[in-house]
Amino acid sequence: MTVLAHPAPPARRLLPALSAALVVVALAVSAWGPKDRTTWFLETVWVLVGLPLVVLARRRFPLTNLLCVLLAAHALVLMVGGHWTYAEVPAGDWVRDAFGLDRNPYDRFGHLMQGFVPAVLVRELLSRTSPLRGGRWLAPLTVCTCLAFSAVFEMLEWLAAVVGGQAADAFLATQGDVWDTQWDMFCALIGATVSVLVLSRVHDRQLAALEEAGRRAV
Repeated sequence: MTVLAHPAPPARRLLPALSAALVVVALAVSAWGPKDRTTWFLETVWVLVGLPLVVLARRRFPLTNLLCVLLAAHALVLMVGGHWTYAEVPAGDWVRDAFGLDRNPYDRFGHLMQGFVPAVLVRELLSRTSPLRGGRWLAPLTVCTCLAFSAVFEMLEWLAAVVGGQAADAFLATQGDVWDTQWDMFCALIGATVSVLVLSRVHDRQLAALEEAGRRAV
């Protein structure tokens, strides 16, 4: 499968442009008076690095609208967690109190998204740059890649705890749960699996449309 390199039609560029603009505005808002500046940076560094990469590669490697919207949604989740810290997001406190939970669940939601959104990203990259599109190994390799990324992220959190000590507590958001690392990876696994099961057909249609637009542009 060859990488598409073509200018996207104006109608198809609109949604990615709006998604990018929303992320930029939300990033500025989240940076205004965060609870902890270091935690904000650690949580949003993926956005700070990822958004410029997507914008710079938009002509050579335009993304499907589905992936653009999901990346923007994931960026919002990261920025909200970075602004308040995952353990103290107000919406999570409301859910905790409303359902009688023993912890703010926003961190769990964040790790579900850590599997749900990257699954589409990995699937798109593999579909467009490898022979795996339509193959039986595409789904399991996508899920395994997301789980591997989740494990690497937990190692980064461990490193932050070693280096920062108690100062890294807001970033870790364990909330006293000794099994927090295992729960985080399990949530990412669930998110990636659900994403592949629910979004694959929609994603395939958008990939086919993107490929067809590339042929017409040649």
